[in-house]
Parts: sequence; C-alpha cells; structure tokens
Amino acid sequence: MTQNQDDDFAGWYAALQPRVLRAVTIAAGDRDLAEEATAEAFARAFARWPAPASMDSPTAWLHTVAMNLVRSRWRRFRVERRMRHRVAADPQRYVDESGQDDSVWSAVAELPERARRMVAMRYILDLSEAEIADSMGVTRGTVASTLSRARQQLHVVLSRSTPVREERS
Repeated sequence: MTQNQDDDFAGWYAALQPRVLRAVTIAAGDRDLAEEATAEAFARAFARWPAPASMDSPTAWLHTVAMNLVRSRWRRFRVERRMRHRVAADPQRYVDESGQDDSVWSAVAELPERARRMVAMRYILDLSEAEIADSMGVTRGTVASTLSRARQQLHVVLSRSTPVREERS
C-alpha cells in the first residue's frame, strides 16, 4: 500500500468510524462488543483497501461486517452457555472417568455458576488463578476468594454426605 493509500484510508476511517461504532453499539446493546466488531470490520476493510472505498455503500458494508461479527459472537456465547448448563446439570458426563466420586461432582454442580466455572478451570483444566482471572475478566483476588469459598462449601457438603468409617480393632 502506498503512502497516499494509507492517508486515504486514515481519512476514510476518521470519517466513518464514529458513525459505524454508534450504529453497532445501538444494535448490539454492548459497547465493548461493538468496539471489537467495528475495529475488526475496519481491519478487514484495510486488508481489502482500496476496494471498500469504491463500493456503492461502504458504510453499509462496514455495518454489515461488524454486525455479522456481533452475531457470530452471540452464537458462540449461546453455545458456551448451553454447554455450561449441560455440565452443571450432569458434570460427571463431561469428565473423564478418573475415579472421582460422583458425590464430588454433584456437590460442584450445587455451587453458583461462577464458582463452578472457576473450579472447573482450576481443577480440571489446571489453569492458574491469573489465567482464570484473565479468562473471566475479573481480578486474581476475586478468583482466589471465590475458589476459597467454593472449597469451603464443598468441604461442608462432602463431610455431611461422606460416612465416617469406624476403625476395627
């Protein structure tokens, strides 16, 4: 791309980006998602530059690309949410047979959704607290305290349901 083409794209971006972002934000109802989708739409336009500038309606094309990205994200989110519900309803079904007691997974299923996700990431995926925090968009301290409370809840539930073995002499 020539310097002149770079300058043309920069001017085109400056003129259209605020309007496209505003329209996508209103349609998506999520500013962060709209910013991400709009940025990706402009990146795709840049990769095809200068063709988008000569389209009949480059603004409509940008909006369509951004909204397709938003819809794709929504579909991915729905799939993830359905999977989380399935795992919560029957966690043992989604865990390798590793000798884990069914009562453990039943107890985990009783935890709040965020705690279940963190327990799964920590103890099944073996992610660090920092990795879990990044993945879930929370602080490491939130992960640590949530996991601590989850362990306490699991201890209480499992100690009630596990019979105490009597020693025989």
